[in-house]
Amino acid sequence: MSDLFDVLIIGAGPAGLAAAIAAKARGLSYVVLEKGALVNSLLHYPSDMVFFTTPELMEIGELPFVSPHEKPNRLEALRYYRRVTDRFSLDVRLGEPVTGLAHAPHGGFEVVSQAGGRETRSRQAPFVVVASGAYDFPNRLGVRGEDLPHVSHYYTEPYSFFDRDVVIVGGRNSAAEAALDLFRGGARVSLVHRGAEMGSTLKYWVRPDIENRFKAGEVKAYFNALINKITPSTVEIVQAGTPITLRAEQVFLLTGYHSSTRFFEQLGVKWDGDTLRPQYNTETYETNVPGVYLAGSIVGGRFNAEVFIENGRFHGETVVKAIASK
Repeated sequence: MSDLFDVLIIGAGPAGLAAAIAAKARGLSYVVLEKGALVNSLLHYPSDMVFFTTPELMEIGELPFVSPHEKPNRLEALRYYRRVTDRFSLDVRLGEPVTGLAHAPHGGFEVVSQAGGRETRSRQAPFVVVASGAYDFPNRLGVRGEDLPHVSHYYTEPYSFFDRDVVIVGGRNSAAEAALDLFRGGARVSLVHRGAEMGSTLKYWVRPDIENRFKAGEVKAYFNALINKITPSTVEIVQAGTPITLRAEQVFLLTGYHSSTRFFEQLGVKWDGDTLRPQYNTETYETNVPGVYLAGSIVGGRFNAEVFIENGRFHGETVVKAIASK
């Protein structure tokens, strides 16, 4: 027998937690299933990262986000969302990945998860909210050497790379901030970007900093360049038709992330093959499959940077309001 709920929520990020708060406030039975830790995507963020926004724009459930800083950091955000979960006594099942999602035989949906790494559990509900995010799925380059041990799609901290050669691939905020952090941590940094200059969305205080490092030669920049191959000790690039070999003891491929289409395929949700954007009602976030809703950055497909905590946090309330009306 399956456990029965009014709504099943996949993902315990800010959008998923906001949906759980809204469901509980309306007396709906729910459970949040999370394959990793609470707000798991934030764990991938650089340890010293500072958010672009102010604390009040990250709040959910009208619970104040108190910070002594104008812009909160990663550790403060982790603490805040943990406090939210405790404050509202949310039913969040951590370390319980969803292994199957299907239409139930008698209507609604069945969600199968793997509890504790062993026990398989089945739950059913007439409504499903997919808030699984996008940060777990990096945009791969598809080049040789991308899976070598010293190559990562996530930047952590600079301390391990003092006096070492590091290559960063990317041209947006994550690449620029990692380059600055590594430079100040004593690494020899090269940045490779396929564009002619850094991206237009760079934070206003990051752009002059990174551009000054380029001008001073403190961070070596290679624009209009493509990666040809990564070896255990080098990165081979092509710039203006000229092959260049860069020394690299560590490589960070900070080229963005995208949402997974696995749940879309299992449920019959339609999406664009190029952008990975799913079809959904922009007012309710219900997909083309009645009863299946989206919340958070998953709505953006490959363009998940358009959905931040600041705007994605409102999806949960909108979704549950639409569900409650049914």
